[in-house]
Amino acid sequence: MRRRTRTILATVALAAVAAFAGIAALGLPGPDEPHGEGQRAAEILAKDRSVANAVNGITYDLRATDTFGEELIMLVAALGVATLLRTSRPDRGGEEDPAVEDRRTRTPIAGSLRLAGAVLVAPVIVLGCYVVTHGALTPGGGFQGGIVLAATLLLVYAAGQAFAVERVHPVSAVEVVEAVGALAFALVGVAGLVAAGSLFANVIGLAPMGSLLSGGTVPVLSVATGVEVAGALALILTELLDQTLVRTSS
Repeated sequence: MRRRTRTILATVALAAVAAFAGIAALGLPGPDEPHGEGQRAAEILAKDRSVANAVNGITYDLRATDTFGEELIMLVAALGVATLLRTSRPDRGGEEDPAVEDRRTRTPIAGSLRLAGAVLVAPVIVLGCYVVTHGALTPGGGFQGGIVLAATLLLVYAAGQAFAVERVHPVSAVEVVEAVGALAFALVGVAGLVAAGSLFANVIGLAPMGSLLSGGTVPVLSVATGVEVAGALALILTELLDQTLVRTSS
């Protein structure tokens, strides 16, 4: 009976979603119709702010305050995950558990996975940096590039270098990186408030369209976001990996 009820509820929910999606699709403008406010926003950003990527222009200019709130959400989420996982693990006085260390060094990893991880680390880092820094010119930006940069940590683990990474204390490093990214974003907003009387107002001269420095504070905020997102995701991944190693070694 319960299974039948769940099936009926799922069918009704899916039908409602399909109906709303159909209504939304029918309301989309045709190819020959004017695009309205979205088109005007893109034109204003390109003309007045030298931003070719209207999405990033809106994210880091027109609604930069909202984006700062999203950054704080990610910051709190990462800190929450780290706090919960650390309190659930036994305190070893800062010393590594020999069982966990042995687990890191002897975890079997396929040779093809090791090779792929080792080969892709450098290209993925370059790609992530490109996406972060060119968000005002091409598709991408801080959020997308930050995820790409955080993925390099998974590639390092896949290459079998987890224990080597632990030797440099990556948790402390990514905590600093995450905090620096969030702080840099906030400082840009405060600079606009002090210099122009408006939070996140542009206080940097605009370079010509197509230049890496075009967009004023937009590329700066994109880089700050990329740093914060990369640090937050790397912190979560590191904590989850440590939790898994502790459980499998116990």
